[in-house]
Amino acid sequence: MPKHSETRHLPHTAQQMYDLVADVSSYPKFLPWTAAARVRSREVFADHEIMLADLVISFKVFRESFGSRVVLWPEQMKIDTAYIDGPFHHLESVWQFQDAVGGCEVAFSVDFEFKNRLLQGTAGMFFNEAMHRIVAAFEARANQLYG
Repeated sequence: MPKHSETRHLPHTAQQMYDLVADVSSYPKFLPWTAAARVRSREVFADHEIMLADLVISFKVFRESFGSRVVLWPEQMKIDTAYIDGPFHHLESVWQFQDAVGGCEVAFSVDFEFKNRLLQGTAGMFFNEAMHRIVAAFEARANQLYG
């Protein structure tokens, strides 16, 4: 099962980066291989928000849609994502944001496994490169939006 985690120091505030990652419907504008995004529902609670969202991932001949449960924790500056339906056995990711001198620290981790062994094998070959490109896409989008 591919797992990846990394932490980046970025010249933006933790709030800016949190808002960027929480804006799931904007992912097709900048995230590699993301053909479409749709927020199914939002439920707001006192200390968190739960969003059900669908993403369509497209890479060469591969095109799959999957649903996720995204939990936004604004006071903790944390975003948890868990898989609901689609081509995975499981998918979990966590984003954490913390203000730091000169910007913020962004920590990202992901763990997933495809149901299809062929897809899992293909993903495994390109996984680390893909994860670096995804994190870099968020960083480039932040630079575009926040200067």
